[in-house]
Amino acid sequence: MPKIYIIDVTNRDGVQTAKLGLSKLEKTIINIYLNEMGVFQSEFGFPTTRHESRYLQANLELAEMGVLQPIRLGGWVRATVRDVETAFKLVPNIRHLNLSISTSDQMIRGKFQGKKTRDDIINDMVEAVDAARAFGAESIGVNTEDASRTGL
Repeated sequence: MPKIYIIDVTNRDGVQTAKLGLSKLEKTIINIYLNEMGVFQSEFGFPTTRHESRYLQANLELAEMGVLQPIRLGGWVRATVRDVETAFKLVPNIRHLNLSISTSDQMIRGKFQGKKTRDDIINDMVEAVDAARAFGAESIGVNTEDASRTGL
């Protein structure tokens, strides 16, 4: 029988919603509830931001203690070597990362103003995956944040 793995992004995307701001404790409670519900992974925040590093480390400690088990806790970073390095510097025990890339022509033109091509973006992602592996990441997801606007 096939399995379905649910990856929840409430603690990453939900906090970007207008008029919604979750405290670190509220985000931790959400992780506890997601774990109790059997969610496979919580994309629990941004390991490159200093103000989240203690919250992320505390949740990883809860996982080590068995409080947040079996849920996996994954961090969202841009698909760049610099972001991967920063993530492991600020949250050294993080083991699951989601690397985000922009692949649509619209995003490449808007974000990079002609300074990068799609091949450059893909190369950055490959280098970021290699860096994450070198730092000991156990799982690495790659997503295109604008997939609906990206051709096959």
